[in-house]
Amino acid sequence: MDVEFEATKEFADDLDRMDELSSYRDEFYIPKLDGKESIYFNGNSLGLQPKRTKDYINQELEDWKEHAGEGHFKGQTPWMPYHEFVTEQMAGLIGAKLIETVVMNTLTANLHLMMVSFYRPTQKRYKILIEYNAFPSDQYAVKSQLKFHGFDPSDGLIELRPPNGSEV
Repeated sequence: MDVEFEATKEFADDLDRMDELSSYRDEFYIPKLDGKESIYFNGNSLGLQPKRTKDYINQELEDWKEHAGEGHFKGQTPWMPYHEFVTEQMAGLIGAKLIETVVMNTLTANLHLMMVSFYRPTQKRYKILIEYNAFPSDQYAVKSQLKFHGFDPSDGLIELRPPNGSEV
């Protein structure tokens, strides 16, 4: 569909009405700011909480209570193959083949694993670029890799900062 952009509230409202994904909006808690729903664009977070989250967590707690360690193999969603439940969706989301995709760990653990596997610094090429104000654990992962390879993090870590006067 070709639509010519207009910088008006009416145009934005029209796009919202045409949005095929708009029905999902009611499935999330949207924080209020000064009593009004806020607009949420924080890409460096957990995102908005789905309203179903509590039910999912309670089910996992119930399976843990009932099965203890056997929860790896029993319960509503056994833990051992958990990554397999989302592999196909994740592959589609990131544009990868199923064989190339696995969902695991935390971002920090994955940073460590990625850097152990692929970070091969030399005396001339060792610096690492990271976003300004990254999570402390992500900073730690990068700094520890620099130290492990014999480099000083105060020299080898470059933080990408927004221009002066702009907000983070």
